[in-house]
Amino acid sequence: MTYVVTDACIRCKYMDCVEVCPVDCFYEGENMLVINPSECIDCGVCEPECPAEAILPDTENGLEKWLELNRVYSESWPNITQKTDVPADADEMKGVEGKFEKFFSAEPGTGG
Repeated sequence: MTYVVTDACIRCKYMDCVEVCPVDCFYEGENMLVINPSECIDCGVCEPECPAEAILPDTENGLEKWLELNRVYSESWPNITQKTDVPADADEMKGVEGKFEKFFSAEPGTGG
């Protein structure tokens, strides 16, 4: 089992999860984070830290797409180990439906 980041993270990117991850398995895209499933130790400490409720265990039904997206982008986006500034409109974007289709960017973040 591993944890995955879903589209609820897009344009929220609160990064509280990054601060608590003991193995630094988060990677930063322009407007969302992903988890490297090979590095995640399934400890679960990140899940309750996410205000957007974007982190879920991959054992939940229907998360295959997100597992693959996390795997693919964690291989090319930079690792992030410290919380940085949250997007100004994060609270407004929290809970918005269809964020992947509307706002996903494959561009990398800055990492750090």
